[in-house]
Amino acid sequence: MCTAPGAGMTTTNEASTQLQLMWLASPALPVGGFSYSEGLESAVEGGLVRTEAHTGDWLLAQLQLGLARCDLPAMAQAMAAWQVHDGPRLAALNDWLRQTRETAELRAQAEQMGRSLLDWLRNSAHAGDPRLATLATLPGAPLWPTAFALATVLAGAKPRAALLAFAWGWAENMAQAAMKAVPLGQAAAQRVLARLMQAIPPAVEAALQMPDEARQAHAPMLAILSAQHEAQYSRLFRS
Repeated sequence: MCTAPGAGMTTTNEASTQLQLMWLASPALPVGGFSYSEGLESAVEGGLVRTEAHTGDWLLAQLQLGLARCDLPAMAQAMAAWQVHDGPRLAALNDWLRQTRETAELRAQAEQMGRSLLDWLRNSAHAGDPRLATLATLPGAPLWPTAFALATVLAGAKPRAALLAFAWGWAENMAQAAMKAVPLGQAAAQRVLARLMQAIPPAVEAALQMPDEARQAHAPMLAILSAQHEAQYSRLFRS
């Protein structure tokens, strides 16, 4: 049986990239994603989310009205900028993402996770890449989508696969948050994840086609709940 020259190496590289994306999307990645509920805990406290159906509806709305129109398209554009190491473009995207964080909690979450991923990358096989210095010196702080974009570029990922990994990592963290906050059983949380799994690919496709001027972040109820969470009497999560 004949094998084309380099075919084995290509397969190995593709497998390595896929495994790195799975690693980046894993709740075990030491960036603290498990400690945030992104307003879900306040929604539970306020009686807006009480059941499995409510949870699925809430997270689908957050995916479609938030991630698909904000973080995912900005991340795709950041990947293109990281490929050519365009510092001014990256600073502009990172600044836009910071402006979309409408509460102190949501901003602190994006900054903390971004810094933690930078620290992780500094201890990885990519430690010597000069783009890490650019990420570290972005004005304010490197935000989570900006840092994740660089991590996926360093892994050799294509934009579609990278955005799917980002969205799935978010979904898994939110499902775990729902299990504690709503609370949901494991089977119910898996059904919620199944709903999100169906909605993520079209959200990613829309994000890949979205130009700069179409990006937006308009989720007033989420902002209100996040602000309320800052003063909530009893909390399990940091946001």
